[in-house]
Amino acid sequence: MLKHMKVHKHLKPGQNGTHRLVARYGSALICVRYRYDAIRDMRIKTAEIIVDERAGKAAPRLRDSDSVLVRVPYTMGALRERLKSVGARWDAGEKLWRVRYGLIRGDRELEERVVR
Repeated sequence: MLKHMKVHKHLKPGQNGTHRLVARYGSALICVRYRYDAIRDMRIKTAEIIVDERAGKAAPRLRDSDSVLVRVPYTMGALRERLKSVGARWDAGEKLWRVRYGLIRGDRELEERVVR
């Protein structure tokens, strides 16, 4: 149903056209969208609201000085050479490469292989 609708306006709470929804939902209101359904020839107002909040564990952020383990298969020689060139060391006990995160930050291929 939504794929046939075009969004014409995207409003933040407090802007004209959102006051009734702000009165109804308060701080739970995230945004209001005005859509147009060409198939049914209708204008539709939708509201995005927060329905649940819970404390949760966010993934810890890595600092440049943190030592991380990186999994690279033996068959990927070029990737292993890139690790060696930035000073990574093979950890035989873990069977993973150990390197400071700051040395591989920005290299998406290596960052995706960090073992958390």
